[in-house]
Amino acid sequence: MTDLKSKIALVTGASRGVGKGIAAGLGEAGATVYLTGRTVEEGKAAVSLSGDIHQTAAEVRRLGGLPIPVRCDHSQDSEVKALFDRIQVESGGLDILVNNVWGGYEYYNDGTEFWKEKGFWTVPISRWGASFQAGVRAHYVASVLAAPLLIARGSGLIVNISSRGARQVDAGVSYSVAKAADDRMAACMAHELRPYHVAAVSLYPGLVRTEAVLKAGAYFDLSNSESPQFIGRVIAALAGDPALMEKSGQVLVAAELALEYGVGDIDGRQPRPLPG
Repeated sequence: MTDLKSKIALVTGASRGVGKGIAAGLGEAGATVYLTGRTVEEGKAAVSLSGDIHQTAAEVRRLGGLPIPVRCDHSQDSEVKALFDRIQVESGGLDILVNNVWGGYEYYNDGTEFWKEKGFWTVPISRWGASFQAGVRAHYVASVLAAPLLIARGSGLIVNISSRGARQVDAGVSYSVAKAADDRMAACMAHELRPYHVAAVSLYPGLVRTEAVLKAGAYFDLSNSESPQFIGRVIAALAGDPALMEKSGQVLVAAELALEYGVGDIDGRQPRPLPG
């Protein structure tokens, strides 16, 4: 397993789901993990799903990492700036930024309705703005603030959590376009960061067994699914790769990286890369 005991990581949007799993996977590798979210108390989230940043912190600690939970709304630049100021003061810098936070699906009552959507004209127009404001823009702002800290280290990694939906025509218009923007952002950031030995990539998880996916389990075949922590294990291995800069600017697939690095899931299975 990769040893990240000397590394400082930030995972945005880690109250639950993929973000929680990434924080856990980095903690498992020994990292100090700043983890953000808006939910600080179980049952008081903007979505009807379990999880809060303190539960995530407890899991990171259980796995051997040092968690630092921070309540942060990534649509508010002042809160994000305060977060990075705190990281600089407390930890003296940053080694890994994982841009996972996303927006646009907060207002469903049961966590399953968005799987039923058909036709972009039936979707609230606000979804477009939320996907970019609390998704793409949030990733950009965090990257802008992280870059000086990473450059000062002389190395580092930015990961945009994206999706195969960026390349699919049936993933929903606002979602697909926003994720495609995330991919392009990583490629352009990588170009400008390369002289400083800081890598930027876009990462595609497979079908991840998040709280929302499990709640809507009737819509999915979970036989080749991934745990959220599997994504964290993959990012930990990527961060520890001596040849990391060779991958900078690329769109990477978590299950393919897992095969390359010999990373398995927490249940001992080896998820297969999805076709397409």
